[in-house]
Amino acid sequence: MAVSPYPIDPALTAIAIAYKNQGYIADIVVPRITVGKQNFTFMQYGMNTFFDTPDTLIGRRGQANQVTMDGVEVPDVTEDHGLEAPVPQADVANADARYDPLGNAAALTTELIEVRREIRAAALIFNPATYDPGLRVTLAGTDQFDNKDADADPERNAVTRISDALDKSLLRPNQMVFGQRGWTKFRRLPSIVKAIRGDRGGGLVTRDEVAALFEVNEVVVGQAFGNQARKGQAAQMSRLWGNHLALTYKAPVLSRETPTFAGTFTWGERVASQREMKPGEMGLRGGTAVLVGESVKERVIAAQAGYFFESAFSAA
Repeated sequence: MAVSPYPIDPALTAIAIAYKNQGYIADIVVPRITVGKQNFTFMQYGMNTFFDTPDTLIGRRGQANQVTMDGVEVPDVTEDHGLEAPVPQADVANADARYDPLGNAAALTTELIEVRREIRAAALIFNPATYDPGLRVTLAGTDQFDNKDADADPERNAVTRISDALDKSLLRPNQMVFGQRGWTKFRRLPSIVKAIRGDRGGGLVTRDEVAALFEVNEVVVGQAFGNQARKGQAAQMSRLWGNHLALTYKAPVLSRETPTFAGTFTWGERVASQREMKPGEMGLRGGTAVLVGESVKERVIAAQAGYFFESAFSAA
């Protein structure tokens, strides 16, 4: 049997698993669902499955009515995502006792993997094509939430339109997803502040206050930046989560059979390994290549369990 050139390193794996950047929200809005193999299946149900009204009365000698689960078993496969960081032996030999070059390489590589996962999550959640046609709308100009005229109109302000949107999905969304710039504008909208504070003054409302106002479990804000420039060019930093608003339903208990808006099917844990690189392959003294990766697949599971406001806020 061939020996892997990347033996798993328990210490580096622990770093990769423990690493969390609080500004990232992919694990919250596209939560992980563990699967036993790379090839997996999940259930997509017709909405009538959960809203039929069969007669449940059973006569003293009768039989119970039977119901069928109107679902489709969808096959898929997880994808491997990983990056490698080379660490010259000279860096290890000259490192201060308080500095671990291999551990630092594992942490920095994990950070970049997290950024890519955040990009995939944003591309899924903040994509109008993800949602059913009747559960999405594009706002522009005087219709956007932060437009003064729209905010002053009780029929068009954020309070009214978000409340109405929450009632359109058969599985009522329990999560509101903002990008940081959109959230900054939203939390100071006069209509929102007044709905929460009444005549007690202005200021900025909190996530918990907004969650209570719209009767959802949580308000989630994507704060991450990403460098959009190509390699070798000057950095061009931009927010990964744009000026949109997504309303999504996240099931309290996640599984392959549970209706939820979206999930990340995950095979195994994130792992970190290392392989030796000989002199000439990496500098004069060789070194170690640290590889960090995971096997995941982000998928929409129940497109009817969400609502999307595209361009909810002005870009300025």
